[in-house]
Amino acid sequence: MLNREAGGPATESLRSLLAACHLLAPDELAATVADRCTQLGARETVLYLADYEQVTLLPVPGLGVPERQELPIEGTLAGRAFQRVEVVGSAGEHGYRLWMPLLDGVERLGVAELLLLEEPTDEQRDLLWAFVTLTAELIVVRDAYSDVFSRLRRRRTLSLAAEMQWELLPPMSFGADRVVITGGLAPAYDIGGDSFDYAVNGDTAELLVLDAVGHGLPAAILATVAIGAYRHARRNALDLPDIAAAIDAAIAGQIGGSQFATAVLIRLDLRTGRLRWINAGHPNPLILRGTSLVRPPASPPTRPLGLQEDTPACCETRLEPGDRLLLYTDGITEARSPTGEFFGELRLADFVSAAVAAGLPSPETVRRLMRHVLSHQADQLQDDATIVVLEWLTVAPRRVLP
Repeated sequence: MLNREAGGPATESLRSLLAACHLLAPDELAATVADRCTQLGARETVLYLADYEQVTLLPVPGLGVPERQELPIEGTLAGRAFQRVEVVGSAGEHGYRLWMPLLDGVERLGVAELLLLEEPTDEQRDLLWAFVTLTAELIVVRDAYSDVFSRLRRRRTLSLAAEMQWELLPPMSFGADRVVITGGLAPAYDIGGDSFDYAVNGDTAELLVLDAVGHGLPAAILATVAIGAYRHARRNALDLPDIAAAIDAAIAGQIGGSQFATAVLIRLDLRTGRLRWINAGHPNPLILRGTSLVRPPASPPTRPLGLQEDTPACCETRLEPGDRLLLYTDGITEARSPTGEFFGELRLADFVSAAVAAGLPSPETVRRLMRHVLSHQADQLQDDATIVVLEWLTVAPRRVLP
């Protein structure tokens, strides 16, 4: 059992990891974490990262790190820690095994496996959680300097278009006290024209969901121009109609050839729930209020970005505390089963509603939804599929942390 008198071992382990991280090569991270974690009573420490499809947990190798097999997210204790964002423990003949989610904010990276002599006290568990949290942050920082973690996470080769799109995306999940935003895309290894972006600035949350015409590399290039123009206009504090006009001008001026992208742009006041949006030829947003599907006011008809003739007008409504806003591309609702049945808006709303009732965190709800859409089409997507779920003033921030 860990001796924490005067906080010696605990303080030293965290201080040691922080000191080492300044000159720490990414491929040495797993070994360094395992070594430092022994001071907290862990005989073995293994890090696992989720693959791009979030189906499998892949062990991060390192000198002296025990070898492990990859683990499915479904049906394992490690997967339960990942799915439910909770600490899971079990006693066995070799000691007490602890599974802890690796979180960057509320973004799920994977899990950490720690083998202890015996079940930890609450105090030990808190210390281990602090250490694992620091480890997750180091993974994110080191990932910017290296291909080590990106290579590990892919079960097969990404298309060039998918590589571009993944690099373009913001973190898939964000959480704060008033809002949680979670996105999902498929097919993970061959995504082309779908993308999304968001920013939370003070009392304002901004979102864009985009579906670029075509497939493959041309669609990815178009999406890259559109997202770049969106960020540029948003960071220059333009109003929504002017942001849409800036994206339209960028696509028309740089891509041309009647190329376009459908999109929905939103701006949410996090204090009041005032929601403004522009729909540029895109599926309309949906609001899930409790278990009821609420359709916001109809948007004025607006051409897709790249084909607009005038500055688009905004629509407006007001969210109620606990509302969930669903933004998606037609690859979700128009996903067809082998018998030709569309996935549809009602099935989408019912799935999210059931997941909320089951107490699932928002990131897990989206992960399961994407798997469900794939299954609906017998794992043969006819089009890219993207969804972003925004939760306002819900209990979600408490659900996305252990």
